[in-house]
Amino acid sequence: MIASLRAGFVYSTRMPAHLRTACVLLAILCSAAARAEIVDIAWSGDGRFERRMTVAPGKFAEVCGRLAKADSVAWRFDASGPLNFNIHFHEGKEVRYPERRDALAGASGQLRVALDQDYCWMWTNKSAQPVELRLLLSR
Repeated sequence: MIASLRAGFVYSTRMPAHLRTACVLLAILCSAAARAEIVDIAWSGDGRFERRMTVAPGKFAEVCGRLAKADSVAWRFDASGPLNFNIHFHEGKEVRYPERRDALAGASGQLRVALDQDYCWMWTNKSAQPVELRLLLSR
């Protein structure tokens, strides 16, 4: 009998138990490594959001939250290597970018919200190495 796992691995239930176990563990590890990190913004009582995360090679990290028209958010990030960065929101099928830059190890700015919308800060790691990221948002 043939069985398959989520990460695309296929194994036979006729194979020895230790090999089946190895296949299952490999699938779990590959699945966890393939995920990108998407985080909901949870503002502190003093209007801050801080986060540290690792952006895996070839993956992205994204921090999103609902903002209202006329809100203003100061943002700053530092990274251990270059990342492609943007702030975006979706308007129907269109994606709008109030900010977009490539190959940055850090930046800061001020987002002045023009529309009631879910806004996302996003970093993409185009390198072959994991990149450590530190983010601070302040309202």
